[in-house]
Amino acid sequence: MDVGQDRRRSLAPHQPARLTSGRWPARAERLIEASYASCIEGLHEPVRHCMSEFEQKLFTLADHALRADEQQDLFASRQRVLQDRTTFQQRFLEALATAFNELGNPATPPVAAALEAKPWQSLELLDPVVQELSIALTQLGARGEVRHSGVLHELGYRLAVLIGAPPLEGPALPLGPHALAQAFHRASAELELPLKHQLLLLQLFDQWVISSLAPLYGIINAQLQADGILPQIRSIPIPRHITKRARSAGAETAPAAEPAAASEKTAKPQSGGAGGDSIEVLESLRDLLAQRRASQGGIPGQPAGRAASEDELQSALGALQQHLAKVTDHASRELRSAARLREELLTQLNLGKPSDAPPTQLSAEQGDTVELVAGLFEQLGQQLQQGGNARGLLSNLELPVLRMAVADHAFFEKREHPARQLLETVATAANDWLDGSDDESNRPLATKLEQLVGRANQEPPSTGLYTTLLADIEHHLALLTRKAQAAERRHVEAAQGRERLDQARHRASELMAERFEQSPPRGLLRALLDRAWSDVLALTLLRHGEDSDAFRTQLAITDQLLGRLPTSDWLQLQQDVESGLQQIGMHAEESVQVAQRLLGAGKPDPVVPLPSATDLALRLKQHQRLGEQHAAHEPLAAGPASQSPPTPPPAITPRELHIQQHLRELPFGSWFEFVDPTNGQIVQRKLAWYSPMSGRCLLVSRRGQRGEEMTLTQLAREIASGRVCEVPPQREGMLDRAWRSLTGSLRQASGARRANPQESDRR
Repeated sequence: MDVGQDRRRSLAPHQPARLTSGRWPARAERLIEASYASCIEGLHEPVRHCMSEFEQKLFTLADHALRADEQQDLFASRQRVLQDRTTFQQRFLEALATAFNELGNPATPPVAAALEAKPWQSLELLDPVVQELSIALTQLGARGEVRHSGVLHELGYRLAVLIGAPPLEGPALPLGPHALAQAFHRASAELELPLKHQLLLLQLFDQWVISSLAPLYGIINAQLQADGILPQIRSIPIPRHITKRARSAGAETAPAAEPAAASEKTAKPQSGGAGGDSIEVLESLRDLLAQRRASQGGIPGQPAGRAASEDELQSALGALQQHLAKVTDHASRELRSAARLREELLTQLNLGKPSDAPPTQLSAEQGDTVELVAGLFEQLGQQLQQGGNARGLLSNLELPVLRMAVADHAFFEKREHPARQLLETVATAANDWLDGSDDESNRPLATKLEQLVGRANQEPPSTGLYTTLLADIEHHLALLTRKAQAAERRHVEAAQGRERLDQARHRASELMAERFEQSPPRGLLRALLDRAWSDVLALTLLRHGEDSDAFRTQLAITDQLLGRLPTSDWLQLQQDVESGLQQIGMHAEESVQVAQRLLGAGKPDPVVPLPSATDLALRLKQHQRLGEQHAAHEPLAAGPASQSPPTPPPAITPRELHIQQHLRELPFGSWFEFVDPTNGQIVQRKLAWYSPMSGRCLLVSRRGQRGEEMTLTQLAREIASGRVCEVPPQREGMLDRAWRSLTGSLRQASGARRANPQESDRR
């Protein structure tokens, strides 16, 4: 079964809301319903991408939050989005249907409606949240109308002809950016997100949905035009004067500023529009390639022979994929250089041809595409961790991505191209989540990535294929991320609980020590108060607080046992001691024996004699204390019975003190690399939590599993010694960094050519 199609069905909304029938003539109603259906189909995928990106943004922001309350708000918002995602899509469709049903009704601006609803006698201040959202929605709609002004002009006239109304524009156009933004905002209102998160969601809606509406508007205009609705109308776009640079054989004649400016654009490619609006990233990169070849010894002439067609090149790439799958295994796969790829492709193109036939060569554009894709993968490979599984997966993706880049030049132009997103996702997932071991936790993700890469090798390249593969791996990674977040939260809560327990035990030890100075106990009473009853005080303090009646009652029982307070009812005191001991996990029979031997209340059992006081004191000393099962390796707070003082830690150096102060300012979610001195292996750990009071910190792995647990002082000492280093936050993804490195190396080569003209002339 196709897992990508399963995910698409699972994310698809429920049965969309139907339009009100009978309002318009039959023909108009049929065309409006067809437009509504096209709108639902065209908006499904952009809205899905928008919500997925929103979830990821919330997690990333929570990962780098400076305050715990801010992190909690981000996690809460993400949880609400995950739970109500399907319901949200249904509400969005219902709001869209409402906009279609109100087609032709006079629109009342929200401000005017508010003024009509409330007379001037009851003036109120405008809610800042409402004002912020209103401004954001207005700006979003205005940007969308400017971006799609031509097709919106035609669509507004055609829909107006259907319902017999003036030309529709602004909020009156149900498919326009204003109406879509309002529908999206009404659907997201029930998520009850904070203002910052709502503004972030609207920003992503503008990026993923509003910017991609041109194809949808074109489809609906074509449907209406085919049915005879204003077939001759044409919008008059503002002319754009774009100067396309002519590529010369000697690229050094081009101005020096043009390639540099173009490479700056390619360093972080943006999504291109339709037709001539796309940024000519491929042409800019080819110019830089030509300049690099010139700086390395001139531009070679085109070899004799016929240039391969696109179909021939695709066939050669497919044959090369099958050949590599047969003769190499997973362990021996490696990234191929541009020269090796070119050689293998030429071999496949001329395989089986007569010796006297002219050879088939790669065209200049095809050769540049091969070199650029190989260079991109080389830069990606340099960012991967050594010894991981990512390199093998990346090498298996090289030929499929090259086939996609040859077939669709939008791979270079559009940052959101499915093949680029899949390449980024696979490389990042393999690099971050897989550690190169055959551990059981790695196998599901490794198997999933191998399946996706294998399918990319087996099927012809298409945007639909990569969109399906991307949805599949995103779904798997979302599940993996949620499991890691849940595990991390459990460890953080456990660490916070141990911190509170240690503080409670420390306070109970202080109170007990004050009483021991005035009334020192002996024998069984000393063993009881030192071990068990100190834990009873700590547990009561942890549950109810120091100012509670329950804690004061336990302190009164302590004073009665020490003789500091008179005891009126010995039997009640014995029952209170038994109850307190049972609260910390002591068996009922043992607690009764301790209380009877200590207080002597009640009649002893003649059949079962009580153990001696020495025996009971020994049992109390061997009894497991509260919290010891979770932190056996942690030094406990020194109590009254401590026999030997703890070993003083080594003195902290000024450099370690400076590092420790820096660590205290880091947000939760900062990453560190730990170097194993025995084998040099590097593992990454995230600072999930630290205590400002004790300095104890919790470090977890990518999967949320608890790693090293140490204090900030110990972590600062490890950093100072070079065994640990902080990983700076990356503002760009792996693919963006690879693009930047590739264009930077090309620009550096061309800059060296311009800086040494005499040397290049001698060459």
